[in-house]
Amino acid sequence: MLLGYNTNGLSNHDPFEALTLLAEIGYRRVALTLDYGPLNPFASDWHLQRARLRSTLSGLGMSSVVETGARFLLDRNFKHEPTLVSARSEDRQRRVDFLKRAIDTAEFLGSDCVSFWSGVVRDPAGEKDVWDRLISSLQEVLACARDRGVTLGFEPEPGMFIDTMAKFAELQQRMKDPNLKLTLDVGHLHCQGETPIPEQIAKWKSQIVNIHIEDMRAGIHEHLMFGEGEMNFPPILAALRQANYPGGIHVELSRHSHEGPTAAKTAFDFLSPLLAAE
Repeated sequence: MLLGYNTNGLSNHDPFEALTLLAEIGYRRVALTLDYGPLNPFASDWHLQRARLRSTLSGLGMSSVVETGARFLLDRNFKHEPTLVSARSEDRQRRVDFLKRAIDTAEFLGSDCVSFWSGVVRDPAGEKDVWDRLISSLQEVLACARDRGVTLGFEPEPGMFIDTMAKFAELQQRMKDPNLKLTLDVGHLHCQGETPIPEQIAKWKSQIVNIHIEDMRAGIHEHLMFGEGEMNFPPILAALRQANYPGGIHVELSRHSHEGPTAAKTAFDFLSPLLAAE
């Protein structure tokens, strides 16, 4: 296991300078949130930027996952919209096309996975209709991932249609696709009372391809600096070691960009000794 950091927590930095900063702190992995600027997969020069990105990652000795949680990339007015469960088919297709670009990026970079979520239901549709929207959208995404040889890490997210591990289990049962794996945010488990977290890790260990980590309080979906929430991290990291989890543990502090370098260093100094503990 290697520590990584999500670039959404360094949004005030040039992404390439952010990678150098993270490497200097000691991170050897990065969760790349595709967003405006040099990480915009819709930009006319994206083929040049992603080539530079691959070269930079290689030069720094960093591996990656691709994240798709940019707030306003697809709609300047509404955070995280549109999604795979949006009411209009053309809006869902915009999200699908974005995810396919993310898959192409992951293939090009050799990333471990593409991480994504379902989205929030914002209309009065019944559960069956929402499931139909999600499944039909996912079929195209999964087909693209299979063609590119890219693994998908689906993240249950508080407040979204797929919000709990039970809903994720239902999604896997409905899709029956071995390429649909799990991005596990341990803070979300604590937030929603899906505890003990080590037991969840043991249960899902064969499916986990990406870990998000931060501190959090029960019942409040707010990503906090370590020590500001309620979570007990040594048993969580011990459970990941026991599960022989081989991937990255990515700090997600998207609201800390105003103090990005300090936050990244503080998180690294907190987690590194726990990760090294036997």
